[in-house]
Amino acid sequence: MNNKEKLLKWNVTSPADKGLNHVINPGTQDCSAVHTFRLNLGKGESFLLESKSLEMNLVVIQGSISIKSSDIEGKLERLDSFYIPGNTEVNITAESDIICYIGAAKCEGIGKSFICKFEKDSPLGPNHEIHGKDSGKREVYFTISHHTPASRLICGLTWGGDGTWTSWPPHQHEKDLEEVYCYFDMDAPKLGFHISYLAEGDLEDIVAHPVRSGSMVLAPSGYHPTVATPGTRNAYFWVLAAFTPQSRRYDLAILDPTYMNSQD
Repeated sequence: MNNKEKLLKWNVTSPADKGLNHVINPGTQDCSAVHTFRLNLGKGESFLLESKSLEMNLVVIQGSISIKSSDIEGKLERLDSFYIPGNTEVNITAESDIICYIGAAKCEGIGKSFICKFEKDSPLGPNHEIHGKDSGKREVYFTISHHTPASRLICGLTWGGDGTWTSWPPHQHEKDLEEVYCYFDMDAPKLGFHISYLAEGDLEDIVAHPVRSGSMVLAPSGYHPTVATPGTRNAYFWVLAAFTPQSRRYDLAILDPTYMNSQD
C-alpha cells in the first residue's frame, strides 16, 4: 500500500444505524490510542452506555437526551456534553431523534464524571478560545480541556468561517497524540475538504478528503488542515488522544515551517 492509499483510508463515514457504532477503532483503523463512536436513537429509546476500559466524552450533535448515572444526572440539549471515566455506566434516553458523537481513549484512573453545558456567548477564557487570524480564524469550545483532569482525552468543538480554513498553518503532533475530526452541520450541498499529508510542504503524498456531516477523519500522523467551500463553515467535534497521561497537552502541535508565514 502506498502513502496515498493509506491516507485515503483515514476518512470514514460514520453509520446512521440505530444504536452505538464504533467508528474509529485501533483494532481496525490506522491508530493506536484514539476511538470514536456514533450513537443514534429514536425518540423515546434508551441506551446504557458502558465505558469499560475507556474514558469517554459524548457530545449531543442532534436532538436532546436525558442521562442518569451514579455520579451525574440531567438533560442535555444540542452541543451539550458529558465526560465519564472508565468502568462507568450512563443510562441515556432520547427526548427526540438523536445523534451523539463520542471520543474515547484508554482510562488510566484519572478523571471524574461531569456535564458540560454549551454556552455560545461564554466569554473567552480556558474553555472558549479564538485561534488563527484572517482566512484561518476559527472558534474553539472545549468539551474537556487540558485544564480538566482526565487520563488521555482533550476534546472540543470548532467552527471556521464561511469558505475559510481551520488548523492553518498546518500542524502535526504525531509523537504525542492522535486526533479525529468528526464533522457535523454540513449536510449537502455544504462541503469541506480535510487535507492529509505526511511531510513538511509535501505535494506528492497528499489527499484532500471531501467531508460532510457524518465524516470522521483520522489524523494519526502528519499535517491536517481543513477548508470549507463558499457558503460552508467547517464544523467538527475533534478528539485528541494522548499516548500517555504525560503527553496529554494542548501545546505540542508542530507547525509546518513551509506555511508558517503564509498569513503575514
